[in-house]
Amino acid sequence: MAWIPIPGVDPRIKGRWINLSPQRRFVCDLLHFARAVPSVPTQRRMHLADLIEARGRRPQRISWCAIFIKAFGIVAAARPELRRAYLPLIWPHLYEHPISVASFSLERTYRGEPGVFFARIPRPEEHSLRELDDLVRHYQSAPVETVPTFTQALAISRLPRPLRRLVWAIGLYSDGACRGHFFGTFGISVVGSLGAAGLHILSPLTTTLNYGTFTDEGALDVRLTYDHRVLDGAPAARALADLEEVLHGEIRAELLEAAEPVSRPAIEQVA
Repeated sequence: MAWIPIPGVDPRIKGRWINLSPQRRFVCDLLHFARAVPSVPTQRRMHLADLIEARGRRPQRISWCAIFIKAFGIVAAARPELRRAYLPLIWPHLYEHPISVASFSLERTYRGEPGVFFARIPRPEEHSLRELDDLVRHYQSAPVETVPTFTQALAISRLPRPLRRLVWAIGLYSDGACRGHFFGTFGISVVGSLGAAGLHILSPLTTTLNYGTFTDEGALDVRLTYDHRVLDGAPAARALADLEEVLHGEIRAELLEAAEPVSRPAIEQVA
């Protein structure tokens, strides 16, 4: 059949074939297993003007990522259900990890292409905010080739897809302790610094926290996406309420410990 010309279409103009980089393969594998999770997002608007003021009084500001990692770590340490995971093998059951392991995402450039990498911090509630902030900044700036969790993910992503998926399945489903160690017990994924927010984060983990940008009044929408096989709506809502209480309490108090002194008139003006 003869080719029928279409107005405005030039058949000589063609795109190019781009092979999937290890970074893109990693995301494809992540989404493959995240699709199996019946996740539900829940949201709470938190009013954190006092926390913003306390953070601004430190000589060196703590990143919001570090603040939320520690705050949710405190909540998860007190709520065992936030350290549980659904395991389908050998029969469907829940596994409860003895400690919290925070897994947070970062955008890093590897061989000229940006990609998503994940770093893990065990027992985040036992670290100071300064220590957590240093860890976050280390993972943000250290050469990709020098960070074991990054190189491990890249090495697995270079395998053929059947082998990659097998490694992921073993890590996620075969043993709860292995899952907690290599994948974490909760995730944090944010792009708030870029002025945006994800509405429904896809993740193979039981809970994933994300938040958007602050309003002028200091309000912030914080979302918790949870695996409904493990958690119901009420425990997820209570976890967000506890998180706000921890932010106003322990986290704010720690921020104020190293705050620069502010004169009384300045405090009144801020208030």
